[in-house]
Amino acid sequence: MLIWKSLENKIIEAGGFVNAHAHFDRAHTLTPEDMEKVVYNELEEKWRLVDKLKRETTIAGYQDNIIKALDGQKRYGSTACLSFIDIDPVCGDRAILATSYAKQYALQHGIELKIACQTLKGLMFPACRHMIEAQLDMGTIDIIGSLPGADKGRKEEHLDIVFELAKRHNKRVHAHVDQLNTAAEKETELLARKTMEHGWESRVTAVHSISLASHPKFYRKEVYKMAQDAGLSFISCPTAWIDHRRTEELTPNHNAITPVDELLENNLVVAIGSDNINDIYKPYSTGDMMIELRFLMEALHIYNQDVLVKIATENGRKVLESL
Repeated sequence: MLIWKSLENKIIEAGGFVNAHAHFDRAHTLTPEDMEKVVYNELEEKWRLVDKLKRETTIAGYQDNIIKALDGQKRYGSTACLSFIDIDPVCGDRAILATSYAKQYALQHGIELKIACQTLKGLMFPACRHMIEAQLDMGTIDIIGSLPGADKGRKEEHLDIVFELAKRHNKRVHAHVDQLNTAAEKETELLARKTMEHGWESRVTAVHSISLASHPKFYRKEVYKMAQDAGLSFISCPTAWIDHRRTEELTPNHNAITPVDELLENNLVVAIGSDNINDIYKPYSTGDMMIELRFLMEALHIYNQDVLVKIATENGRKVLESL
């Protein structure tokens, strides 16, 4: 255990874990009924099923969810976190309003909490756009979140809207891309291209990018070059898609995880996050960042402690920096 303790001590000396991607607004909300009915559904179906929870949760309820998550982060040694928070006509502004108190609570407990917006309904709905714009005007959002997959067939338009908002409000962008571990997805490439098209280089982070690994090596190399040119950074949530079901799709042999080893070889910045915590997406996730780091190192054979510490700490702070 000496080598394990050595890694823990180095992370503490470097300022503690940074959980660079999470969803605290629905943390610790899983019920026994959910376990029976919804946890086995596909991802996009879960986006719809979570509406019931969002519709019924009050501001106080959202505060409770976020504080429970923060208590866990404190216990596991995180000193900075980014949580995506849903904003849409289903939950209204209740979840985002809960973050004001949560930020104070986090600060009192030695955690810097930053907030990114998210709408599972897509940005083609004017109501969703207007709600996000209102919160940006109020200063409640630190980073503009994006989910191009919510606007199927209109992903380019989605990103155009995101980048226009980012430029108008001078905000970083964190975008969920290539989540489904399939060669049918090319969202990381799209994000890099749109970043350069809008002149927002070095201010954009790709979250997940799991499907990159399912593509042939020549394509991956092209995307890594584009990512370098765009100044893209990356966040891997190692356990997020580890439960990916087997398919008959023929692709390069790979794990259901961001190809962090290759990203590092191409001098790209990589941080880590927990993603969902004890909800219908990840029933048994605790948010313990050492577990996430362990999955990363074992899946990709990354054992150099200096590299691991940088991923767990310094790189997380880079992708959360204010502009």
